[in-house]
Amino acid sequence: MQHQQVHNTERRFDVVVAGGGLVGMAIAYGLARANLRVAVCDGADSAHRAARGNFGLVWVQGKGGHCLPYAQWSRESSERWGVFARQLQNETGVDADFERPGGLELCETAEQLEAGRQLLESIRAQDPSLVYDVLDAKALKARVPAASEALAGALYSPHDGHASPLYTLRAMQQAFALRGGTYLPRDEVREIRPRAAHFEVETASGILEAERVVLAAGLDNARLAPMVGMHAPITPLRGQIMVTERLAPFLDYPTLVVRQTPEGSVLLGDSAEAVGFDDGQTRAVMADIARRARTAFPLLAHARIVRSWGALRIMTPDGLPVYEESRVHPGAFIAICHSGVTLAAAHADLIAPWIAGGDKPSILDPFVATRFSNQNDVHAL
Repeated sequence: MQHQQVHNTERRFDVVVAGGGLVGMAIAYGLARANLRVAVCDGADSAHRAARGNFGLVWVQGKGGHCLPYAQWSRESSERWGVFARQLQNETGVDADFERPGGLELCETAEQLEAGRQLLESIRAQDPSLVYDVLDAKALKARVPAASEALAGALYSPHDGHASPLYTLRAMQQAFALRGGTYLPRDEVREIRPRAAHFEVETASGILEAERVVLAAGLDNARLAPMVGMHAPITPLRGQIMVTERLAPFLDYPTLVVRQTPEGSVLLGDSAEAVGFDDGQTRAVMADIARRARTAFPLLAHARIVRSWGALRIMTPDGLPVYEESRVHPGAFIAICHSGVTLAAAHADLIAPWIAGGDKPSILDPFVATRFSNQNDVHAL
């Protein structure tokens, strides 16, 4: 997308969004649909971008085991994704490659299969609308002939699907621009100064004014949040991904470790490393990713890897998102999550109307940063 010059007469906006990744662009697109004047200030291509580490899953099963609203929030977005994808394609002609055939969590051992079943059953006990099936080795093989006979089985849920992160982001950018949005690449936010009834947003190219600001800048939210009286409790978590050459179709379902795209290439991933801001690659982690992929699908043993990379995802202390308006400076909002594809539809459909002036969805009440005030840092995905 071409850089859009902002002239003196165009330096005032209803909303300025800091961050043009999957989270920021979904919110900005939703705000543009509400006919607001919106500017998105994005960083340089060299910035740490969580979207680079996104596996493309629209995933529900297993989420919210310790927080039911997170399970419900994820499923709400998954249910909206079909309409969301069609609207983007109708507006831009870009197909996000969204499919929802259901997802498989592959289990190498009977113990893993039983632990997964217990987790899903604990969620369904609180929310009977969750649907899942336990597939033993024979049932899995019948559904996915390429699956290894060495697997103990899998957990299947029809709520799960997948999409292309890159096509999704491209479609949202184009739809945002077509609705009059202003996208400013290589123009990261340097400072936010609250003023009476508005905010001054200093960027690399100058100062913008807005009635509201949205912090959706991923890891950079930690720097920006104190400027509007907020706290962003986030740390980087590295994920490594490998991509194979194009193969004949063998996998119709997304999984947490292997995903075949519509054009035939296969994504291999599911690593998580707390290594600070190092987004590099390591032989040990890539070898483990390859081992799990071969264990699940033996045909991958001879597939050629054509690309591989590392990326930094965003993680809060308990793994749950944060959606909050500043109490000190109303009109400033923050959005933090590590499921930018899964939650894209909900961000556009439900978060944006709240930021535009509507009521905050009650399901978001637990997702405030103040929950960390008296808690230890424990992961509760």
